[in-house]
Amino acid sequence: MQEYRNIYQIARETSGLTQERAAELFNISVESLRSYETDRRIPQDSTVLKMIEVYGTPFLAMQHLRKSALGEKYIPEVEQKDLAIAVLNFLNECSDLENIKNLMIKISADNKIDESEKEDWNHVLEEVNGIISAGITLRFVK
Repeated sequence: MQEYRNIYQIARETSGLTQERAAELFNISVESLRSYETDRRIPQDSTVLKMIEVYGTPFLAMQHLRKSALGEKYIPEVEQKDLAIAVLNFLNECSDLENIKNLMIKISADNKIDESEKEDWNHVLEEVNGIISAGITLRFVK
């Protein structure tokens, strides 16, 4: 059975650094780093920025933001994918863009969303969220 590894630990291990060396580079104690890697504490954004730069893991920014109460609710869940899969996923999400655009124009032409338009508007928002998520995935391709 594999032990639990959080986003900060995975990023460090991917870079090949020990906890001791990483803590030294971030000018923090090994105990502080250990507490981040065991979810006892959440690192400050400035520390995460250093981690991203030193570990070479820009995807850590998205993962870190999602861990916050606001991020969990408002930032879409995004997976890291290989280039070909990310591109195909993005293009697939955009395949119905013309229909979504026309629906958005129809709904928004009077500058309000009527009760009869709410279901269609929710569909539009789902499609937009899919495109955003696929675009962010493309941004953080492996």
